[in-house]
Amino acid sequence: MRRTLTVGDFSRATHLSVKTLRHYHQVGLLEPDEIDPDTGYRYYGPDQIPTAQVIRRLRDLDLPLAEIKAVLAAPDATARGEVIATHLDRLETRLAHTRSAIESLRSLLRRPAAAPVEHRTVPPCPAMAVTAAVDRADLLPWWQGALGELHAAVRAQGLEPTGPPGGLYASELFQDDHGRATVFVPVEGPVRPIGRVGPLLVPAAELAVITHHGPLDDADLTYGALGAYTVRHEISVAGPLREYYVRDARDSPDPSEWTTEIGWPIFRAEHTPPG
Repeated sequence: MRRTLTVGDFSRATHLSVKTLRHYHQVGLLEPDEIDPDTGYRYYGPDQIPTAQVIRRLRDLDLPLAEIKAVLAAPDATARGEVIATHLDRLETRLAHTRSAIESLRSLLRRPAAAPVEHRTVPPCPAMAVTAAVDRADLLPWWQGALGELHAAVRAQGLEPTGPPGGLYASELFQDDHGRATVFVPVEGPVRPIGRVGPLLVPAAELAVITHHGPLDDADLTYGALGAYTVRHEISVAGPLREYYVRDARDSPDPSEWTTEIGWPIFRAEHTPPG
């Protein structure tokens, strides 16, 4: 006669609650070895204990039940490993995002004194540019791709940059999560349109400028300081926000070494207080 464990004994052996075992049975993840047709009692075989232990550890890693089923149904160790490896990659990405959010929060709590603000008159500037209507959630990958395309086009057309690359960002991007964005590289010489790349005369502007050091993940703190400054001095006007990438990934792979100048459009008058 084959020996089996009651659901209570199986629960004690696997550290899975009876409620959890009932759920796993209902969803077809771990079905009992036997079910008494008269009483409905469930019985598990000793050889199901290792399977339950695997399920428990996979659930500790937040692997969805559907993917656990795929692991258990995999024909060999390689296929099982691929499913698990894919999930581990997702966990590592999530962990990196969590660590970044924690560090950003710590930076916010120990916020240093705000960087100085300067007023700057920016003349019009010929440039090579890429412009598009972008969802805010897609802004960073779009920005990276557009800048890479611009730098490649500058080299291909034999043009000489005359300043750091920059960006123009419409207020709707921040207010409505969708709006017009432009990245540009100031250049000297005629620009031949190709693909998304075309010529642009970056308009003149009066700007309040603050310098952001480090990755752009926490640039909102610097934007906040600049916005508060323009409100305090009652000089903010409508217009796209600007960024100038003085030091970026082309100069250093370490984001902590990047330098970005952020410009806020302002009304400039002789009595405007200096930064």
